[in-house]
Amino acid sequence: MTILCVSSYFKGVKFIQQAKAEGATVYLLTSLSLKNDPWPWDCIDEAFYVEEENDHDWNMFNIINGLAYTLRSKKIDRVVALDDFDVERAAHIREHFRIPGMGQTTARYFRDKLAMRIKANDAGINVPAFSPLFNDAEVHEYTQNVPAPWLVKPRSEASATGIKKIHSAEELWQHIHGLGDKRHEYLVEKFEPGDVYHIDALSQDGKLIFARVSQYLNTPFEVAHGGGIFRSHVCEFGGKDDKALRAMTQDVMQAFGMVFSASHTEFIKSHSTGRFYFLETSSRVGGANLAEMVEASSGISLWREWAKLEIAQFEGKKYKLPKTEKIYAGIVVSLIRDFHADYSSFTDEEIVWKMDKDYHIGMIITDKKRQRILELLDNYATHIFQNSHASAPSK
Repeated sequence: MTILCVSSYFKGVKFIQQAKAEGATVYLLTSLSLKNDPWPWDCIDEAFYVEEENDHDWNMFNIINGLAYTLRSKKIDRVVALDDFDVERAAHIREHFRIPGMGQTTARYFRDKLAMRIKANDAGINVPAFSPLFNDAEVHEYTQNVPAPWLVKPRSEASATGIKKIHSAEELWQHIHGLGDKRHEYLVEKFEPGDVYHIDALSQDGKLIFARVSQYLNTPFEVAHGGGIFRSHVCEFGGKDDKALRAMTQDVMQAFGMVFSASHTEFIKSHSTGRFYFLETSSRVGGANLAEMVEASSGISLWREWAKLEIAQFEGKKYKLPKTEKIYAGIVVSLIRDFHADYSSFTDEEIVWKMDKDYHIGMIITDKKRQRILELLDNYATHIFQNSHASAPSK
C-alpha cells in the first residue's frame, strides 16, 4: 500500500511512523516552508513540496499537474489529510485521480461550517440558529427573528480563528460590508453561552468504535480572543453527558457520510436550556495536544490507530481496536513570557507529559479521580497566570 500524506502544518508524525511500521510506502506532500521541520524522515519514502502563495494557500492546479507527472512512475493507493486545512485538498486529489476515499461533497461536511450546519439541521440535529450571508433580505429576516448577540464565523477556518462577536444589527451590517467580496465565505450564528465539549473518535464501517468525551474549561473562542489559558478534561465515564454526546456524535457521523477515519467533533451545552447544540466536526485527529490527552486517558494513540485503520480498510481486513483504559485526564497549555518553560514548581505525581515548545508551558495529568484532575487544572492555571502567562492577539 502507498499512502500520500497531505499536510500544510507540521503534524501527524505518529501516523507516518505507524503507517511505515505496517509496511506501507509513505509519501509526504507539504509546504516548502516546512522542509526543515523534524519529520520522521526514516519513515518517509519521498517528499514533495508546495510553494505557498499566501498564508498556507496552495495552488491546486499546480499540485494536480505535479502529481500527474509523479503518477506516471509511482502509484498512490490512498490520500490522507493530516490537518484540517488539507481535508478539501486531499478530496480534490482523490476526485481527480479517482483514488478511493472521501470525495469533495462529503469532505465539505467536515470542513465547511455552513455545509455542516445545513446538513446537521436537515438530519434533525440541534444547531444554533444560523444564516448564510449570501442574500441581504435573508440576513435582515434573521436579525429580526434571532436576538443578538451573534457570531460571524469564517466557513473554512480552523478552531476560533476569524470569529467575531456581534451585538446589534447595525454592527452586523458594518461587519458584513467590511468583508466586501468575501462575505459569502462567512456565516452568522446565534451566540449560545454554554460549556463546550469535544469528542475525539475513530469510526469504522460508519460506526463509532472509540470515543472519548471531554470538556473545555476555557473554550477555544475564549482562549483565542481573550488571551485565556487552554484547559480540557475527560468527562465522567458513563455519565449523562458522556452517553448523550456519544450518541449525538454517531448521529453526526452517519448524517455526514463518515465511513472510516479519525474525527474531532464539538458541541455546546446551553446554559439557558441545558440542551446540546452541534458546533463543528472534522475528519482528522484533534489539535492542541488533545490526542496526547486522549492517549493518557485511554491508552489509544489516535494517530497510530488511524494509520492501522486506513491500512486494514485497504487490505480488506477487519480492524480491531486495542483494549482501552478509563483513566481521568486533563491538559493545560499557555503562552508564556519566557523562551523556556520553568517546570520546577510542578512536581505532582499526576503529571505524565510536559510540553517542550518555545514560549509555551503545558502539562497533561492523570488520576483515577476526576475531581483531582479539576483541582490540579485550577491550581496550575492560577499559578501560570500569576507567574508566566502571556497572550497574543488573534487573527
